[in-house]
Amino acid sequence: MTQLAEVDDTYAEAFRSIYAEFLITARDRKWLDHAVAACTGNASSTILCDCEAGLDRYVGPGGDESFPTPDGRPGAIVQLHVPRFRKDREPALERSLLVRISQNVLTCATCHCYNLLDTDPYFKLGRKIAFFGDGWQFRDTRHGRPVWVIPILGGEFVIDRRFGFKDGLMGGNLWFFGDSVDSALEAAERGAAAASTVPGVILPFPGGIAGSGSKAGSRYKFSIASTYEKYCPTLRDRLGEQSGLPAGVQSVMEIIINGRDLPTLVESTQRAIAAARSTPGLLRISAGNYGGRLGKSFIYLDPARQPAPAT
Repeated sequence: MTQLAEVDDTYAEAFRSIYAEFLITARDRKWLDHAVAACTGNASSTILCDCEAGLDRYVGPGGDESFPTPDGRPGAIVQLHVPRFRKDREPALERSLLVRISQNVLTCATCHCYNLLDTDPYFKLGRKIAFFGDGWQFRDTRHGRPVWVIPILGGEFVIDRRFGFKDGLMGGNLWFFGDSVDSALEAAERGAAAASTVPGVILPFPGGIAGSGSKAGSRYKFSIASTYEKYCPTLRDRLGEQSGLPAGVQSVMEIIINGRDLPTLVESTQRAIAAARSTPGLLRISAGNYGGRLGKSFIYLDPARQPAPAT
């Protein structure tokens, strides 16, 4: 009989973001992957990154074919999140979009870029990126969409004129306590893979996993976050009773989930728990929260504790 890891009666504390969602298409999966990797790079945590970014899912040919791409080519949906508590949140999100699309999608061979959020207000992002055309750019309608077309050495770069943004959530999380690095990592890998099957979420850390979970604050004034010493296995003996680790735990891996709304994060979390719980050597599954000081959206690990969505 498979031994199931214990699941703590706790919750992950998500906080509000604003996010953009866009579609990259390319000639084939090879160049699509290059564009996704480049435009979501250095975007694991807003502690020091300009945003948190990641791949939602592949669509069109070779992906979710129920979501056709405008040009009929392989596509990938990407999300970029900025915390809503930032006073400069909208300019910061627009800047992240401008930099990442212009430097990492425009430059990637055979790629085009389309907006997926039809909102008002919106960013006139296509126009700004189109200036790269140095006067040779032009407006057109392609695939029934108003776009800018930029002549480039590889042919043309096509980009939607407007890019929308809306409220989302950041900071959903799960902790996997293993009796070894291998067991904790395998559990996190299983959890990350399952969480990613829910449309509308991203896992922004490398491989979807954070091996250095942090706490808010630090003894150093210049740092806003630091290692969570209570859960560091190598500090157990030095901390004594102050250690928060259950007996036998030698490694803790974390996944962080951002997405479009609370029900989406709840579903993603529950899929991750179900997929990881039977991992050999996994002792416990938990989550991080700050008692509501960071965010007001709670994702309970016990689904029976999750309040029904407000109507």
